[in-house]
Amino acid sequence: MSEDICVGVISGAFGVHGEVRLKSFTADPEAIADYAPLTTEDHGRSFSVQITRAVSGGFAARLSEVRSKEEADALKGTRLFAPRDRLPALPDDEFYHTDLIGLSVFDTGGKELGSVKAVLNHGAADLLEVHLPGSSRTVLLPFTQAVVPTVDLASGRIVADPPEGLLD
Repeated sequence: MSEDICVGVISGAFGVHGEVRLKSFTADPEAIADYAPLTTEDHGRSFSVQITRAVSGGFAARLSEVRSKEEADALKGTRLFAPRDRLPALPDDEFYHTDLIGLSVFDTGGKELGSVKAVLNHGAADLLEVHLPGSSRTVLLPFTQAVVPTVDLASGRIVADPPEGLLD
């Protein structure tokens, strides 16, 4: 499992004084500041975070050492990471998305269905994007207890009972 967890992304500048538009991926969106300092994926930069206000699609925030609109614009698309040990422990039925990506997916009879390419959430619930073996095709599998009864991180596998017709 990854030692770092992506907790947010910089969506661009907010205003002209160096604030950024920050999208949080944490369960409590405002808690992203509690996990600072946050680092870039390559650990090349580290930022303390001060949320200044809620805005459409996230928060306006000040990051240490970002003082101008140009500096903030240059960070657009930068994903921010926190060490796993700084994040809260999860209950048995919750998972960090990063831990699910790459897991093999099997049906209840043991047949391999594919592997998790991504975890998506468009507002209603999480979906597992499963890459089908021997194909460039993917399917979206609802990440619910009924459809995905077993996630075994230690074995690197998921057992799924996909809805009728999903894999046809």
